[in-house]
Formats: sequence, structure tokens, C-alpha cells
Amino acid sequence: MIEIDGSSGEGGGAVVRISTALASLTSQDLKIKNIRAQRPRKGLSSQHLMALTALSWLCNAKFQGFHTGSEEIVFCPGKLRGGNLELDIKTAGSMALVLQAFMIPAPFAPEKVEITLKGGSDVKWAPPCDYLKHITLPILELMGYKSRIELIQRGHYPRGGGILKAEIFPVKKLYPLKILKPEIDSIKGISHATNLPPHVAKRQALAAEKILAKTGYEVDIAVEHTSNDLSSGSGIVVWAQGNTRIGGNALGERGKSAEKVGEEAAKNLMYSLERKATLDNYMGDQIIPYMALAGDSCFKIPTLSSHACTNIQIVKKITGKTFMVHPSREGVVEIGTK
Repeated sequence: MIEIDGSSGEGGGAVVRISTALASLTSQDLKIKNIRAQRPRKGLSSQHLMALTALSWLCNAKFQGFHTGSEEIVFCPGKLRGGNLELDIKTAGSMALVLQAFMIPAPFAPEKVEITLKGGSDVKWAPPCDYLKHITLPILELMGYKSRIELIQRGHYPRGGGILKAEIFPVKKLYPLKILKPEIDSIKGISHATNLPPHVAKRQALAAEKILAKTGYEVDIAVEHTSNDLSSGSGIVVWAQGNTRIGGNALGERGKSAEKVGEEAAKNLMYSLERKATLDNYMGDQIIPYMALAGDSCFKIPTLSSHACTNIQIVKKITGKTFMVHPSREGVVEIGTK
């Protein structure tokens, strides 16, 4: 049985999600202790439990310690299976983080997997669902990943209520990802507002476009305004596309102008573009488990985050893969594996 100290490295929920996702795929029994021990709220939250529940269903796992606040779990995976799963986080917990874990082993199931989630689509400390659909998935498709993601309804803090559906198709293997020079041809985006005046989403988009127009690329940010009976909120995701996808995003919040939201997302994207990175920092974190599965991959990120370092440690312990991390002359960090 592999033992993981959940307080090591970054010490957050990613330790739990990535460890159990890879254990599901490699059929290795796993014990994780000291889960989120350094955080104000120790142990598992609702969204962590939903990720574990989804993975347990996918690989027919036996488990112990699956409850809110649990600081230790045992996870014993069986065989992967296809089929349909529906889960309700019952809060604004991130649907994207649940799906992020589920997506690692799911393509290696013998049949197509469908998962429908209810929860938060655009919440703090997590990637927006638009990021997952328009940045994460296109990068994975370059590796042979096959999936469709549909955001049916947005859900904001505190009530959530968002609905996301994903279909993940079987693949035999993933292909290496090698992108060391960005070749960008345009910038796209989505600016949205729910239960707020329509001008909020428009102002976010205009503020982002004003900054991104300086790149010289064509900039096209779609504007979306919706309403429902739950929570209000706004946000924007922008991405540069070409031989890669590089993203930036920001969320609206009380007291923060729509212009500030748009500027924040644009500056996040510009940070990566100005450094000639081939993936943004967040995608750099996400791609590490897939690099281990595909092998012989490499890319450049603006900076090396604590999340990336933690993910590398976990993936190496479970898969045995060795990663190479090198600062480059351009000021970015190159990450590779064989």
C-alpha cells in the first residue's frame, strides 16, 4: 500500500485528487493521512468527497474514511468501468475540480463514461468550467484525449446549482505533448454574468479587449447573460490559441468593478504571453499526471508554482516517472519527462 502525507508540499485538496486518480488507474491501494492538515478547515470538504465518490464509482473501489472533515482515508481500487454517473455537490463546491480528478483515469475505462455534476461553475480557488472546456480539454486533445464538456447552467457562490455534463471516450494510450515555442494566431474568450445587469459582462469583455488588443492578435470575446433562481455572479475566461492554448481568468465579486475583472483576466494571459510560455501556470499544474502517462513530453510555463512541485512529487511516487525542471534563458521554466 502506498502512503501519502497529505500535509506535504502544497498540502491542499490536489494531493487527494491526484493521488486517488492515479491509484484508480494503476490499481494500487492507497492511504492518505494528514489531509489538509495545515489549512484552517482540516480534512475533506464536500467537493473533495464528491471527487472521491466519483473515482470510487469509476474503479469499483473499497474505501474507508470518506466523510466531511476526515483527515485520513484508505482507497483500494478495483477495475475501471464505463457507464453513467450523476453527483450533486449540494454546495457551490467546484464541479471543475471534481471533473479534473475524474478525467485522469476515465479515458482508460473499457467503455464511454458520462458524468453529470451539480455544484459551482465559477468559484474562488478553482478553475472555471469555461477554462476546463476551452483550455484544458483542447490541450488534452493534442495528446489523443477524447471528450465533450457541456456547461448546462452556471452556479455561483453560495448556493451553486450549476450543471455540467461530460462524456469521456475510451483511448488505448495518450501521445506525448511537446510544445516549446508558442505559435499564436488569435485570442478568444467568454465574459458572463448571471442575475446581474447585461452591461456587466459587456464591460468585463471591453476592458479585457482593450489590453489584449496590444498583442496585435485578433481578439474576440463572447458575451453571455443568463438568469436563474439561485446565486448571482460574473466572470471572464480568455485564451490565446494556435499550436497551444494559454489562458487567463477572473471572477467578479462585491465591490470589484467589471473593468477590474476584465483587466485581471487579460493581465493573467499577458503574463504568460510576454514570457513566451507555451502553457499558463494553471495548465502546467494540470498536465503533469498526463505527462507521466504519455511520457517524453515537455512544455514551458511562466513560473514554477508550489502546486506544480507537489503534483510532480505525487506523480513520481505513484507512477515512478522522473521529471526534469529547468529554468530557461527567457525566464520561463521548462518541464519535461521521458
